[in-house]
Amino acid sequence: MSATTPLQLSGESSSRTSGQLLRIDPLLMFAAVALSACSIVVLHALNVPPYVGEYKRQAIFAGLGIVVALVISRFDYSRLRELRYVIYGLTIVLNLAVFAFHAPGGSAGASQRRIPLPGFSFQSSVFCMVLLILALSAFAVERSRRVGEHRTTARILLLGLIPAMIVMAQPDLGDALIYGVISVAVLFFWGTSWKHLAALAALVVAATVIVLTVAPAVGVHVLKPYQTARLTTFLNPNCNVSKDTNCYQLHEGLIALGSGQKTGTGPAKASQATGGFIPEADSDFIFATVGEMYGFVGAAVVISLYALLIWRTLRIVTMAKNLYGTLIAGGILAMFMYQVFVTIGMNMGIMPVTGIPLPLIAYGGSSVVTTFIAIGLLQSIHVQARMSSTGKARALIV
Repeated sequence: MSATTPLQLSGESSSRTSGQLLRIDPLLMFAAVALSACSIVVLHALNVPPYVGEYKRQAIFAGLGIVVALVISRFDYSRLRELRYVIYGLTIVLNLAVFAFHAPGGSAGASQRRIPLPGFSFQSSVFCMVLLILALSAFAVERSRRVGEHRTTARILLLGLIPAMIVMAQPDLGDALIYGVISVAVLFFWGTSWKHLAALAALVVAATVIVLTVAPAVGVHVLKPYQTARLTTFLNPNCNVSKDTNCYQLHEGLIALGSGQKTGTGPAKASQATGGFIPEADSDFIFATVGEMYGFVGAAVVISLYALLIWRTLRIVTMAKNLYGTLIAGGILAMFMYQVFVTIGMNMGIMPVTGIPLPLIAYGGSSVVTTFIAIGLLQSIHVQARMSSTGKARALIV
């Protein structure tokens, strides 16, 4: 009798593992993999200096990310709640570690946002977005009985703003804004009072006015000049292209999108992208590259895949087995939506130029792998929710 017990346990463990993989959300995984495939296709078409060989590295990043996502999907995300202090501390340490390295030369580029490692560089601010979601969600769950208190809302918001200010000092305005969006999203899905959220919105508007207009008028510059220009250039579409670098970026991006028309010019005739006119054609303005090469059809395919990704993420928010899962999925949802809407809007000239990467499409190992880590967490929430509902059904039958 005892000799057969290990065999039974092994079989049950194997069945459980295969069952977990079958319970993942196939449409969510399809959207992520399809977006990565689109990225590789676009980067392959953009295989000209200084972007030579990027499609090969992007394929490696995507492959690694898919494996990581599948591995994470097999673990119960709820266990991470107990490690909230460690995760939050790691968020602070990794973002501070950036300052230990010398910044590269240049004006706007004189910021150090990566940790150099053997063979590659690691952008800690991107990876820490997921860590911040995990930590803030855990802290919010711990204080769920005090959700209506002003002090509790302020504490959660402060925990999110501390790493945001560190990232802001690198300086990295785009990622710092995402940290703020994540913090507000956790508060929203946590059930924070609408009065608190309205007060927070008013505070953000007031701070924006002070930083962009009042403070510079009295000689105090909170943001660097190029950061202010990036945030305000889109408000003046008739700016001087020859004098304003940020205006040039928007202008060239719009030309690329317009020249693509319905079906695109094709890689061979994409003069804006391959000719070096579009700045950062592989990252910040990769959507303009897609629009020029593949036209409205290609852009529509990319947007449709993002719509699918966001829809499945929203569905997981509603089906999570506990509050912790809801907050994690909600934070990831806000991160995805903000990155997609701001980056595409930036390429279309209706949003500020913030340097935020387009998830899974823009070139970059840190961004791609981090996004797949988020996908893995969403799959874990989905798997645990389905397993929980199955267990309840069996209990009712018995």
